[in-house]
Amino acid sequence: MNNDEQAIRDLVTTWLEATKRRDWDTVRSFMADDIIFMVPGQEPFGKEAWSGMMSDARVEGQSDIQEIMVLGEWAWMRQHLSVTVTPPKGEPLVLSGYTLAILRKRTDGKWVLARDANLVIPEKNNA
Repeated sequence: MNNDEQAIRDLVTTWLEATKRRDWDTVRSFMADDIIFMVPGQEPFGKEAWSGMMSDARVEGQSDIQEIMVLGEWAWMRQHLSVTVTPPKGEPLVLSGYTLAILRKRTDGKWVLARDANLVIPEKNNA
């Protein structure tokens, strides 16, 4: 495993830990300013919309990275993600599925998420 691949794995680990702590500033620091999220049933959205959706939720997740390919200053990653989202006044919802992410290496050497196609859906036992 090369340094860039390890840095991307560390980004995912730290993202999940920060999400669990609701440390949204840390999570946003891993996003490019022009990030685009794509999720089922919604128009693509950016960092501001993501922040609005996440601000009141409790989220805990696990990632199983399937592939990482680093191509210079760009990389892509495929993972299986399982997250439990608990809204402020609601029951926990378990979502799981695959994501495909495109990452960009900034001039300071830090990797950030540039595009995220997130195909997590409610697990069948939630329905």
